[in-house]
Amino acid sequence: MKWNWQLPQWPKFTYDSKAFLALERQFLLASGGALAMLKTLDEDKKKLFTIEILCTEGLKSSAIEGEILERESLQSSIRRHFGLVVKDKIPAKEQGMGDLLWNMYNTHEKMLTHQMLFEWHQMLMDGDSRISDIGKYRTHAEPMQIVSGRYDKHQIFFEAPPSHTVHQEMSRFIQWFNDSKEKEPALVRAAITHVYFESIHPFEDGNGRIGRALVEKALSQGLGSPTLLAVSQGIVRRKKEYYQALAACNRTLDIQNWIQFFAEVILESQAESLSLIHFLIEKSRILNELKNHLNERQEKVLLRMFAEGLKGFSGGLSAENYIKITKTSRATATRDLNDLVEKKALYKTGDLKHTRYWLNIQRKERYTNL
Repeated sequence: MKWNWQLPQWPKFTYDSKAFLALERQFLLASGGALAMLKTLDEDKKKLFTIEILCTEGLKSSAIEGEILERESLQSSIRRHFGLVVKDKIPAKEQGMGDLLWNMYNTHEKMLTHQMLFEWHQMLMDGDSRISDIGKYRTHAEPMQIVSGRYDKHQIFFEAPPSHTVHQEMSRFIQWFNDSKEKEPALVRAAITHVYFESIHPFEDGNGRIGRALVEKALSQGLGSPTLLAVSQGIVRRKKEYYQALAACNRTLDIQNWIQFFAEVILESQAESLSLIHFLIEKSRILNELKNHLNERQEKVLLRMFAEGLKGFSGGLSAENYIKITKTSRATATRDLNDLVEKKALYKTGDLKHTRYWLNIQRKERYTNL
């Protein structure tokens, strides 16, 4: 059987855009809600939100490829692009991913070019001694194959176009990407972008990470502003399905099911971003309302709980956690915690040794009409 790029109609993918109109409306409506919520944050908090989203995208996109980046180093790499002071030296991998994410975010409205892709690849792979073609499309003569990792059962899952045709294929892809900006709904265009780019697999390495950066660029162009969502976070949660959905496109140009799957992943990722904005708003509300009404121990614990992020302490905050963080007595911890509950900073569940405390985050509906 032929691969998708060997079929006579390549690269004319087949799909019904009208089938995704409801999902597109949902995406646009949620994007409007995110912008309304962001307006309630001051500039410093907007920066922190943007850094957190970009960092999450970089961490998760790398994790999909089996590469683990250090969160604080990646955050530092992104932070310096926002003019924030960074003291420690940043490792090369985190520096490169941070530079790519910033460039993607900062140039989302610009037309895609070969040079832009070369720069992204240079940022991502700079200093990687495993590959020879950095900052340019692959040139090796051997086939670019996606194979199983088992030595006892060598299986080819996909074979991309030969290297000598890549520049031509990418010229056609770039032309399509730039021309489709005004023609396709954002979700549909993003899904096509990913499967089209991955089918060409133009680089010796880094295709998945750059392909997902292109998805973010496509979505941002569809909205006219950065999407500020971490698509890779949704992919990681459904990684097996993701690879299965991509693999189903290897020998066909019918991508209806792929678009459906990928659109759902984007919407799930968008919902998580909205939750993060809501979390930051509530963090600001709680800290502002309790300003000058907390002792040092209570403030330290609240800040620690907020630092844990959306999921908070695993299983909730216990009195033992409070004692450990503040180095105080059990009696003092009990008084402090009860006071935080009375001030509505925390709420309590369970009894006796099963008592746990949680941040008193208000419901999202409070912000829907902003």
